[in-house]
Amino acid sequence: MIGIETEYGIYVEGKGAQDLVVEATHLVKLCPPPVATGWDYSREHPRRDVRGFTVDHLSVDPHDAQFEQTGRPHSTDVEVRSDRVLPSGARLYNDHGHPEFSTPECTTLRELIASDRAGERVMQACAERRMSRMGGGLVAMYKNNTDFHGASYGTHESYLIQRSLPFELLLEGILPFFTTRQIFAGAGKVGMEQAGGTTSTTEVPFQLSQRADFFTTIASVDTLHNRPIVNTRDEPHADARLYRRFHVICGDANLCEMSTLLKVGTTLLVLRLLETGWRVPQTAQLRDPVAAIKQISRDQSFRWHVERSGGGTIGAVEIQRLYLAAAKEKLTGLSGETDVVLAEWEQVLNRLDTDPLSLSDTLDWAAKRTLLEEFRGAEGMDWRDPTLISLDLEYHNVDPAAGLYYGLEQEGRVRRVVTEGEIAAAVAHPPANSPRALVRGLAVSKFAEAVKSVTWSRLDLDDGSGQTVGIRMSQVQDLDPTKVQAALGKTTTPGEFVAALEALERESGTASGDGLDAEDD
Repeated sequence: MIGIETEYGIYVEGKGAQDLVVEATHLVKLCPPPVATGWDYSREHPRRDVRGFTVDHLSVDPHDAQFEQTGRPHSTDVEVRSDRVLPSGARLYNDHGHPEFSTPECTTLRELIASDRAGERVMQACAERRMSRMGGGLVAMYKNNTDFHGASYGTHESYLIQRSLPFELLLEGILPFFTTRQIFAGAGKVGMEQAGGTTSTTEVPFQLSQRADFFTTIASVDTLHNRPIVNTRDEPHADARLYRRFHVICGDANLCEMSTLLKVGTTLLVLRLLETGWRVPQTAQLRDPVAAIKQISRDQSFRWHVERSGGGTIGAVEIQRLYLAAAKEKLTGLSGETDVVLAEWEQVLNRLDTDPLSLSDTLDWAAKRTLLEEFRGAEGMDWRDPTLISLDLEYHNVDPAAGLYYGLEQEGRVRRVVTEGEIAAAVAHPPANSPRALVRGLAVSKFAEAVKSVTWSRLDLDDGSGQTVGIRMSQVQDLDPTKVQAALGKTTTPGEFVAALEALERESGTASGDGLDAEDD
């Protein structure tokens, strides 16, 4: 299972940074119905570390903290977050002044990409409803990771992995990959972050990644400040005896569908490799991954060489080729999507070695760089012109009439993975191959008022008789999705919904007596 969580940047005409929390709440509450509320935070454990301890608190950026309480003395955390669960099985809520769209659990890359793009449509719908309520004034939503004033907001990925994979081997195996993945997964950024929250284009006019500037450590449970390359949160949302949810925070927000396919698809394959016992060669281990992730992002030569732990240097493309070679040897033929990812991975690495900007139809950073170079040439400006920062931001605008990425898409200048029809379907319907998302999404679309509480691992539904029935996602995740859709889709009452699901669980042998499981969190 895979998923993507994206925090969106927002602009509301006439409002300042101190208004972001309130404005993000307004936007979330304007999500078009049907939606369910009642997110159960008691089943979330963001401070629990996979290394066997729980931290007392998570680090918060002092710059952001000053805005967190603005306008909140009379609001509860539940009111501020304003969680909404959508008919697609997705989640939308206010996360520290940013509307966050979390895709439903997906089991294919194609469905994940459609669901991720559906988030753009949902956020734009919220913006348009907000503008209508305000009676004028621009509200814009940006699928990016920086405000160019020192703040970064995340695009996180989730992967279900085997708990039997020791964390030490996971960390060893994934660090070189994550440090170099940005050569095809970066969204591109004008300038470099400086102390005090300013962006400089003097030394670094353009870099690969929007997030690279903000990483300060190798591994920790934090996400908001003192950010690690590898996040250690242990919050599986599944049977904790068998699984971990690998929570990845080092990626950028992608608009190019091929970038998302490569970012998530290659990571999936590397995780599968590590689960087989494969270990990355020592020649790929880096002396200082935190320094390397910045160095690669900022390298204007596109050679991307960094220091190895054993001495000497190695190129980012070379490191990626080591992972690719192992994946081709061990995973070829695993699935049709696997073979697509392997082929695209190899082709992209070949082109990065010879002509990186030829990938402007495939990768976000190359598309943005090419667009900005075209503009610079036409206007005769250099990289110090602040107009380029504004254009960078507008690349990520999710309004189809204003976003520069959308202009490239409309001109046929970027490769597509999914169709507009698939994206529209993903707005209103859960992914067809995901039983968990199907159960949650169908419950919301059919019986939103009967949903009493919900989280990623559980759904509590009033069955119509006054009894609340708990539905565990671990019990439904291995059901036949075709049967789930057929059985639940024709129900007309919450009681029928519960009875049909219980029948499916008995048929598959996953049913339990009380529907409760302390291991599901």
